[in-house]
Amino acid sequence: MDDIIALCKRRGFIYPSSEIYGGFSGVYDYGHYGTLLKNNIQDAWWREMVLYRKDVIGLDSGIFMHPTTWKASGHVDSFSDPQIDCRNCKNRMRADHYLEKFGHDVDRVPLAEVNKILDELRTQKKLHCDKCGSENLTEARDFNLLVQSNFGSPIGKLQDLPGKDVVYPRGETCQGIYLNYKNVIDSMRIKPPFGIAQVGKAFRNEIVVKQFIFRTREFEQMEMQYFLHPNDMDQKFEYWKEERMNWYLRILQIPKEKLRFKKHEKLVHYAKAAYDIQYQFTCLDKYDEVEGIHQRGDWDLSRHGQFSGQKLDYLNPVTKERFIPHIMETSVGLNRLVLMILDMAYSKEDLGGGKNRVVLKLPTRIAPVKVAIFPLQKNEKLRKLAEDLYINMRGLFVTEFDDAGNIGKMYRRQDEIGTPFCVTIDYQSLEDQTVTVRERDSMKQERIHLDKISAYMKKKLSI
Repeated sequence: MDDIIALCKRRGFIYPSSEIYGGFSGVYDYGHYGTLLKNNIQDAWWREMVLYRKDVIGLDSGIFMHPTTWKASGHVDSFSDPQIDCRNCKNRMRADHYLEKFGHDVDRVPLAEVNKILDELRTQKKLHCDKCGSENLTEARDFNLLVQSNFGSPIGKLQDLPGKDVVYPRGETCQGIYLNYKNVIDSMRIKPPFGIAQVGKAFRNEIVVKQFIFRTREFEQMEMQYFLHPNDMDQKFEYWKEERMNWYLRILQIPKEKLRFKKHEKLVHYAKAAYDIQYQFTCLDKYDEVEGIHQRGDWDLSRHGQFSGQKLDYLNPVTKERFIPHIMETSVGLNRLVLMILDMAYSKEDLGGGKNRVVLKLPTRIAPVKVAIFPLQKNEKLRKLAEDLYINMRGLFVTEFDDAGNIGKMYRRQDEIGTPFCVTIDYQSLEDQTVTVRERDSMKQERIHLDKISAYMKKKLSI
């Protein structure tokens, strides 16, 4: 993990937020190449989930919603994790994660049962702070994950805000989809089964934030909520499980042996089935979730219908059956996909003679930069030819021009960025209009005529 974090900062992928003030825990800023990489992953998802389908439409709902949204969804009353504190050093720990190392799975276990297990460990002298080692730990208590704000409320102090006026930045993006279900039905000439997809930021007061961008307090989700008749759920659920797994294999080119489904044995009260797609992270030394696929039943529309007083059912115009659609959900953590791609692509190679290189072997489809162009030396004629080629190429691919340093350093920089191809303009180029094209992974080089370079790159990049 340390190597990936260092590369991300060194090459402008990801920075710690507010670093000049000492950083801000649980928040990260994406630099130039990180933004390009993240956007490429997002675009690949959007094309497959929305643009290439007739049964899914897009949405971009607001980060802030009516406060009753979160009361209806259950977040105000039960969106929490169990927290324990060290009285000695004030360290905070998630009790469910802490107990995993003792072999206890307390996911969705009542708080009283969690504290019973903690008391047993305390009696056995096994309960210690994971930071300072102290045994002086509190009991577990519920810690609500919703972030509070005074958005739209003219009041001087947030602590003086009446509970009914608290507004929450969304804890998950899907609630905006449910609130717009009726708008979509009325305006988009669409009927069940259909999906609504969106990409956006969500915010959670995570007790512990660690593992770089894997678990943060500000994050991005890519979600699709599929509305259907309950009789269609089982068939569509299996269909979407297969579709989503194939996307990782086909589009992101994740090795099959690095992915698996994990079935949820413990479900929330309204769910009938839930699976995670897990990736085997080398940097975390374990499998962990990158996407969840869930059967949510009619809980969401029923609750929002109840709290809003609006009818959120559907009348089949043919059968005249009226029903509340059930929801099948696919929910992806975009930031986790960025980490997954970096984890998969990071490679350190021994070149012999005491030399090595770090290279990101990114799939060409999602690489931040497709082609880098540079002159062999700082010569005006070489530079002019390289700049002309850069101008011609940048309209076709994300292209970068570089003339800062010797050819070896420029190659190494592009290797660490993950650029699939580098094009070098040398003195032979002035004579015969050919250039050297160097491929990232194999480092093989070949001469290509300038007239053919665009067609060559289109073929190699499958564009």
